Amino acid sequence: MAITKKLWGTAPDGKEIFLYTLTNASGAYVQLCSVGAAIVSIVVPDKEGKLADVVIGYKKPEDYFGDGPCCGKVPGRYANRIAKGKFTLDGVEYTLPVNNGPNHLHGGPDGFQNKVWESRVDGDSVEFMYFSEDGEAGYPGNLKAVAHYTWGEDNSLKLILTAETDKPTVVNLTNHVYVNLDGEASGSVLGHKLELNASQWLPTDETLIPLGEPQDVAGTPMDFVEAKPIGQDIEADFPALKYGKGYDNCYLIDGATPGQLSEAAQLWGAKSGRHMTVLTTQPAVQVYTGNWLKGCPEGKTRPYEDYDAVAIECQHAPDAPNNPEYPTTVLRPGEVLEEAIIWVFD
Repeated sequence: MAITKKLWGTAPDGKEIFLYTLTNASGAYVQLCSVGAAIVSIVVPDKEGKLADVVIGYKKPEDYFGDGPCCGKVPGRYANRIAKGKFTLDGVEYTLPVNNGPNHLHGGPDGFQNKVWESRVDGDSVEFMYFSEDGEAGYPGNLKAVAHYTWGEDNSLKLILTAETDKPTVVNLTNHVYVNLDGEASGSVLGHKLELNASQWLPTDETLIPLGEPQDVAGTPMDFVEAKPIGQDIEADFPALKYGKGYDNCYLIDGATPGQLSEAAQLWGAKSGRHMTVLTTQPAVQVYTGNWLKGCPEGKTRPYEDYDAVAIECQHAPDAPNNPEYPTTVLRPGEVLEEAIIWVFD
């Protein structure tokens, strides 16, 4: 594995932004940057062996700050939404910035995705670290978050996310990479086939906050238990699809067991022959079909349009701090949060 590091730019606060390239023996490679511990590119072969980038992103490092889509980055301290920016932990109510309608999203406007993380090469891997101070964005506890990436000779990208705290807090970490298996310049992914290892999902209100109990996907447009084109039912007259202008919903992974890898999803490119499998230790996956990509910073090769890529975000449930029946996102001193996400390309 060859790893190179270069200075890619400078943040508004003067911090240096680094770009890492990890290349395996076949020539397939991944690029990562220190803004939000982001995946910038994943360049893998199609059915004819032709290499292309399958991740949408931006030409300039400064465009990774404050972008609405959160392209390729690790949001936090809590990925996804917390209702009305409030939660109670051990009898204390905490208030967070509201930045998505009435709710808190991805740690707020100054979340982990908009920070320059410390970075280093660690053997055949690249590791990013961010230290979040007690009270940052309203969250309790000094928190150390680490994102550890390894690119394999089999064209698999493995991400290990860890966190530790000195006070009880809540944490939900993921990576918000957007994939288009036909190549980032190829346009809509609505023809891609998606299969989810999930027979239940979490219905939400119109602000995308879960209503409570999960429901079966069977008999609804939310059903991806059998592979189907992403766009097959996306315009169905169904509340969830109206709320988000497409899919932006949490699915519960069947058979998920803490600390053990489960298959979350499979994705097939409509034209390229590329296939991706997503494995994770997380209990849920948020599927977002890029419903609001239009108007984001200009992409690597052109301006992006809505539905040009899909994000398959392995994580805990949205608003879990306010729903004790969901798998817990509470982290206490002496504990170590450790979750894995693996993307396998063939």
